[in-house]
Amino acid sequence: MKKINKYILLFSLLTGIIASSCNKNNENTPILSRTSLTGTWMVNEAKKKATYEVTILIDSATSNGVLIANFAGAGQDVKAIAYLSGNTLALKSNELLSNGWIVNGNGTVSGLTRIDWPYTLNDGANQTNIQAVFTKK
Repeated sequence: MKKINKYILLFSLLTGIIASSCNKNNENTPILSRTSLTGTWMVNEAKKKATYEVTILIDSATSNGVLIANFAGAGQDVKAIAYLSGNTLALKSNELLSNGWIVNGNGTVSGLTRIDWPYTLNDGANQTNIQAVFTKK
């Protein structure tokens, strides 16, 4: 009878440890939202060998949009619109920025601190494929 009680106690203890470790993993999973993306991001573009900052703001005119100031290094007054769906940020299709550039592409958000963003930029004379990596400051 004592052996059975020891096994029941051991089983209960192991079950409790396993259950508590599963709960900790779920609590640490970051929740991606527009709010979690807001702030200053450092952008590195390998092909152009360019580094610059962008600012991501909530687009209050939409339920899932953000505004990205200085997208493609175009200046703080130039803002691109992107829409968040899952872990994807999709630029507004064929968006004409205020400086005359047209941009297209989808960024993939990793965690809350990195966006891998391949996009095309048409400056009116040339179309360029760009690989950008955004890192949250």
